[in-house]
Amino acid sequence: MMIQPEQLNKDLQSGKRVALIDVRTPAEHEEIHLAGSTLMPLDRLDPAAVKAAAGEADACVLICRSGKRAEQAFQKIRAAGCENLAILEGGVTAWDAAGLPVNRGRKAISLERQVRIAAGFLTLSGVILGTWVHPGFYGISAFVGAGLMFAGITDWCGMAMILARMPWNQRSGIKCEGSSCSV
Repeated sequence: MMIQPEQLNKDLQSGKRVALIDVRTPAEHEEIHLAGSTLMPLDRLDPAAVKAAAGEADACVLICRSGKRAEQAFQKIRAAGCENLAILEGGVTAWDAAGLPVNRGRKAISLERQVRIAAGFLTLSGVILGTWVHPGFYGISAFVGAGLMFAGITDWCGMAMILARMPWNQRSGIKCEGSSCSV
């Protein structure tokens, strides 16, 4: 189930009890997030922790940058038997574009951009090394290309999961233990 940013804002303003679960990286959350959201990065997401965070809420809304990671979280949590789930359509990007209130912090490069940068770097490196050092290095480019095709077909990206765990995506001041994070 999707919920539009304007409808979620109305629900929050009316006093409806809504648990906001942000499944992005700590760095992305620090850059911009909805007030009152709980950070539970997708790579550490535990359905039981989501259920506990939702507590007595009327609904639990999953949030990411654009909606893709929230959809993955939705599938994982729904499979564990959690109900009353919704996805913020368009994610934080749509919420911010609608002019709704956000908390802003230090800028970060989005995970999607990091994947494109890493894929481009590895592909270019494979071509350069394959041309100038040894043809076997073309395999790097082939591997990255196959990985991107797999990500496109399955909507699951291993490179994003690896990059999400990198130190620059784990900001100081945000402590992640187990399945949830706190500032």
